[in-house]
Parts: sequence; C-alpha cells; structure tokens
Amino acid sequence: MRYEPCLHVVLHEPEIPPNTGNIGRTCVAIGAKLWLVKPLGFSLDDYYLRRAGLDYWEHLEWEAVNSWQDLLASLPREPSWLFSARSTRPYTSVDYHHGDVLVFGSESRGLPKELLEAHADKALTIPSRPDVRSLNLSNAAAIVCYEAIRQWGGIP
Repeated sequence: MRYEPCLHVVLHEPEIPPNTGNIGRTCVAIGAKLWLVKPLGFSLDDYYLRRAGLDYWEHLEWEAVNSWQDLLASLPREPSWLFSARSTRPYTSVDYHHGDVLVFGSESRGLPKELLEAHADKALTIPSRPDVRSLNLSNAAAIVCYEAIRQWGGIP
C-alpha cells in the first residue's frame, strides 16, 4: 500500500541491522518513509534486518540511495532536522510538520561533522545524563517520530 509519508526518516550509513529493522517497523506504524544512505553495515536481505522488522517490512515505504547527494536529489524537500548527541538544542524545542525529513547518523560515528556544521541551525539532540554517550539509534528515532505525532495530536 503506497501512502504520502507523514515523515521521512533518514539513516545515514546505518551499521546494525536490528536497529534498521526496528526503525522500519516504527515507520510502518506511523506512516513514515525510511531512507537508507549507503554504505550500509549489512546487506538489505540480512536475516536480522528482516527479523527486527518482523512481517511489517513488506508494508514499509523505503528507499536506499548511494550517497548524501543522491538523497538530496531524491527527497521531496531539504532535511528538516539532524539528530546528534553532540548538539545542545533539545528535540522538543521545535515544531514538527508533516513531511519533515529527520536525519540520524550511524550507530558508532553519528552524523559526519561537516554535515552537522553545514546544518548547525537544524541540529537537535535527545538530552541524557553525561554517563550515556548516546541512545540506541532505534530508540532515538522512535522518540523523535512519536514527538512529532504527539504534536500533531495523533497518527495522521
């Protein structure tokens, strides 16, 4: 079933298949499109990717692109928000809009420094105690996606 995505969730060079599978499942639950920017740390037919997405993967709107530039050429709009543990602006301090593009980095490196610097006004974080370097990628994506849904008053 094709739909107009309420959000576009971008994973920049994801490495861990279960995280991507779980994020795909979240995207199906809310009606978002998942974008994967290569290189990926796994094969798209990876058992663990499918396992984490369970039987929802067939309902997922998704696309893999070869580079950041290919992503920009394919997206319906510029990236709205980039998420990084290195940012200081909380994810709850902005208004989310239908069609926003939410960009998350890889599990071990996050987003490239040059990308964050180029979009410093769009960089957000999910605050946590200093004892934690960062949150799990699939948890972070779910937190942000459901904040957008909360702001809209529920799933569109």
